[in-house]
Parts: sequence; C-alpha cells; structure tokens
Amino acid sequence: MKITVVGGGSTYTPELIEGFARRADLLPAGELVLHDIDAERLSVIGGLARRILSRHGFPGRLTVTTDLAQAVDGADAVLVQLRVGGQAARLVDETLPNRFGLLGQETTGPGGFAKALRTVPVVLGIAEEVRRRARPGAWIVDFTNPVGIVTRALLDAGHRAVGLCNVAIKFQRQLAARLGTDPGRVRLGHAGLNHLSWIRSVCVDGVDRLPELLTGDALDGLAAELRIPAGALRDLGAIPSYYLHYFYCTRQELRAQQEGPHRAEQVLAIERELLDLYADPALDRKPELLERRGGAYYSEAAAALVTSLLTGDGAHHYVNVRNDGVLAGLPDEAVVEVAADVDTGGPRPVPVPPLPPEMLGLVQAVTAYETLAVEAALTGDRTVARRALVANPLVREWETADALLDALLAANRRYLPRFFADEAVDA
Repeated sequence: MKITVVGGGSTYTPELIEGFARRADLLPAGELVLHDIDAERLSVIGGLARRILSRHGFPGRLTVTTDLAQAVDGADAVLVQLRVGGQAARLVDETLPNRFGLLGQETTGPGGFAKALRTVPVVLGIAEEVRRRARPGAWIVDFTNPVGIVTRALLDAGHRAVGLCNVAIKFQRQLAARLGTDPGRVRLGHAGLNHLSWIRSVCVDGVDRLPELLTGDALDGLAAELRIPAGALRDLGAIPSYYLHYFYCTRQELRAQQEGPHRAEQVLAIERELLDLYADPALDRKPELLERRGGAYYSEAAAALVTSLLTGDGAHHYVNVRNDGVLAGLPDEAVVEVAADVDTGGPRPVPVPPLPPEMLGLVQAVTAYETLAVEAALTGDRTVARRALVANPLVREWETADALLDALLAANRRYLPRFFADEAVDA
C-alpha cells in the first residue's frame, strides 16, 4: 500500500509518522510519501520522519517530494493537512476580525471563512490530481481546516473523501481518564458539525456515564476546561465541543482576544522552536513541545482511520461525512460530524437521536453559512461571500459584513484570484 501525506512539511507530521509506525503490523504500508511545496521544511521534517521510522523498525520506505504528481501516483490513500498562507495568514484570520468588534479564530467565524476561501480551491486542485493518478477507489482523508467546509467541497465534487478532526478522540481519551476506564470501552454520542458538536452520551460497556460527569466536581472541572459555564452544561445536558465557547461566551472571548496575545502568535513561536528541534540529527521521536502545538491524538485518529479504510477492520471512528438523513433537520448534502463504523466501503454512521431545538437551530444556521462559503470559494462572487458572512452567527450584521469582506479580501488578495479576476482583465 502507498499512503501519501500532502502538507508533509507540517510540524504535525512527526506525530502522524509515529502513528503509522506503531501500526505497521495492522497496516502494511510499503511506502509512505511526504509531499510539500516548501522544500526546506520538507527536508527537515523528512529527516526526522526517517529517524522515527528507523527507530520503530518500519519495514516500508519513505519518499519525500515536492512533486504532487509523483506523490499521489498509485496512492491508496491521500491525507491532506495543509495551511494555505501558513501561520502568517492564520495570524490575520485571528486578528483582523477584532478590528470590527468580532471574534478572530482560524476555523470559526470570519477568520474561518477567510481560511475556507483560500483553502477550498487548492484542496480541490489536489483532489483532481488524486482522481487522475491515484489507484481506483483511493481515499482522500481531509484534516485541513475548516474540515466541514473542505470535506463538503470534496464530496460535492464527487471525490471519495472523509473528513477527520481530533476533537472527539481527545474527548474520548480525556473522559475515559476521568471515569478511570480504558478509552476503547468508551463510546460517545458525539454529533453536530465540525467544531460545532455536542456529546450527549458517554457509554462505558453500554452504560451511560454522562449524568455523573455533569454533577459536582466533575461538572466544575469540565466547565473550567471548556471555558463554558457549568450552568450551560447542566441546561444542555451535554458536553459541548470547546469551540462552542466562541458561541456561548462571545463577549468574554472577544475581550480576551483584544487584550492579547493571540493563539496564532503563540503557535508561530512554537513552530519555529519545533523546526529547530526537528533539525537535530540525534532526535528520533516527537518532542514534548509538540503537545503544545495542538492536534492531540491526531496520529492515533488518522492512522486508525486509514487502517479501517484500507483494511476494512470495521472499527469505530468519529468522522465528517455527508449527512444523508443522519441528523434530522439538515439537508442530505450537509457534512456532519458523527460516530461511524468504517470499512473499505467507507464510514457507516451510527443512528443519531434528533438534536434538541437549541442545538439544531445553531447547526442549521452554520450549515447555511457553510453552503454559501463553499459557493463563494468556488465562484469568487462577492455577493455570495457577503451572504455567507451575514449567515454566520458570529457576524450577522450586513453593514459589518460588507466592510469586513473588503478587508478580508484585501488581506488575502494573493490567495484569492477568483475574487479579483475582473480587475486582472481590466489591467
């Protein structure tokens, strides 16, 4: 089997390589390929990846290339984990909205919208190369944010794709530790959209343990960790994704952002330090600093998902898939994040109880925004883009959306040729 990672120059990659190395007996990959457009970063990451694989006695070979055609040729699975514009663009995503009195975040709200505009056309271009050159039936696994929007674009274009996020598996591991049990015994009633989901049951050997997690010290601990008031968790009767902090505590988060520093500034510093560490020829494992970068359990989730897709083991995962009636009240073409059993035919979502009104209303609003965001990214239509921002619950006001869009487009001009096509013709 050949498994390709597009965006292999990411500082996440050593964690992913560790995941594949640990699964060599379950997933017999003859070749792992790391592709990136940044040759310098790729050289550093590739060197560490070789040392990690050597330490684990990985039997396959590692290929490092800047040639996308070579990278995906004959691939059985292609993982996409790129960031168009790098950390500099992320910093704009997180800071520019603050000038308009809005939250800045790289996947949610107007920052996430800007990232979607930059990312969707690039990922679809990669997917077309996969369609041309990979093996028939090859899978695309998207870890690129905003995962829900990017996966929606891939599926709408007819690609064999599934989206992956580490939020659910992180919750599974953390809640298992709180309950003093093995993570493999825990099944989450996790449902919603990417970065907009709730856990409405935590079953251990078939017994729902959520009620005890929503009382006493356990509730207070969860509330502090999520930065969402304990009363909100009690009222919801569920554990929200920590990204719902941006919706439930908007003014509080905006004040914190305006006081600084932004997460993007911290990540930028961590990335620089990580790349220095990775260049050490004696390093043959992921450093502890990587845990501060984010993406906890990504390697475990990604390697396990690819194993299921390529070997058909039928394991349980939390994935982003086409709705097709899984969540009542949403269109079939929406992309939802739910639990699923996965084999070579793809994810088979488990049944999901209907969402209560307070959850469904928010999910419907964000789904409408995501639909418009995909259309805007593909067409470069400014009217559609404004409609997307107005539909976004973290923007809403037309006058703000109008001025905000002009600023977002200007800041991202080099990455958004569709929005400036008329100007190029005039010139």
